[in-house]
Amino acid sequence: MNKRILCLLLSVFMVCTLVGCDDEERKPGEYQIFYLNREVTKVQPEDYDSTGAEGESLVKELLERLATAPDSSKLRQTIPSDVKVNGVKTEGAYITIDFSQSYKNMSVTEEVLVRAAIVKTLLQIENYSLVSFTIEAEPLRSADGILIGNMTLDSFVENPGAQINASTQSTIKLYFSSADGTSLMEETRVVTHSTSVSMEKLVMEQLIDGPNLSKCKATIPSATKLINVLVIDGVCYVNVDRSFQNQDQEIKEEIVLYSIVNSLTELPGVNKVQLSINGDTKGFWRYTYELSKMYEKNLDLLYSESTEGVQ
Repeated sequence: MNKRILCLLLSVFMVCTLVGCDDEERKPGEYQIFYLNREVTKVQPEDYDSTGAEGESLVKELLERLATAPDSSKLRQTIPSDVKVNGVKTEGAYITIDFSQSYKNMSVTEEVLVRAAIVKTLLQIENYSLVSFTIEAEPLRSADGILIGNMTLDSFVENPGAQINASTQSTIKLYFSSADGTSLMEETRVVTHSTSVSMEKLVMEQLIDGPNLSKCKATIPSATKLINVLVIDGVCYVNVDRSFQNQDQEIKEEIVLYSIVNSLTELPGVNKVQLSINGDTKGFWRYTYELSKMYEKNLDLLYSESTEGVQ
């Protein structure tokens, strides 16, 4: 191929690329409203031109559209008619929406889809990256009583409706305490789980469940509730309730810390971990390690014959 033809092809490629980018790029004020299909199995978008509102006013405008019938007869409004939005609060990157008690009347499948559609719609708005729901001022919980917490676009699979009852198997590496509480011991396990559960949440749930190996000890109290876990820019933010602080004092503080940090940083895309207690990052894990800090993997604490019994 001579240089002239090669240059021509490259020029055509660049033009096509630029045209493609222009077609995909949305203009200011253009959004997509995500509705549910009539079968309540997935969410689908419709284009929408906003009134030009910004910030919290735009959040409320898009919520109104989500509660209004879409143009397509194949879709239904996202927020059911009997569910009322009591209020909206925005602060920094956060959006909090308070719903009426009737929100709880939805089936599990419908509720997951409604959640996904609202989050996907609202997080198109610039400067917002987290959404949380409350019901009459009480934090939203899943059907099994677990706090939902803050949601991001990564909180949902591409088509959550098709995945709600689907399962898969994952191999994960966990770190628990040695029997004497002075070092970390690895445990690799294969877990069957819902495809809608993030790997970070799966790891934390498995840590809370405790080890399968008799030579290991759990580092997290079994009564601990995982409020929320999410990854942003390589940092995994873990929010647990105060039951976490009811620690086995025979396990060294650093073993508890790096049991969590090392387990989560085994996952692709997780480089650091920060813990909060009921959303609070003030104070310490126990005595020494600050909650406000981000911690990286530490393999120096792994069990060996020479570390056994070291205090």
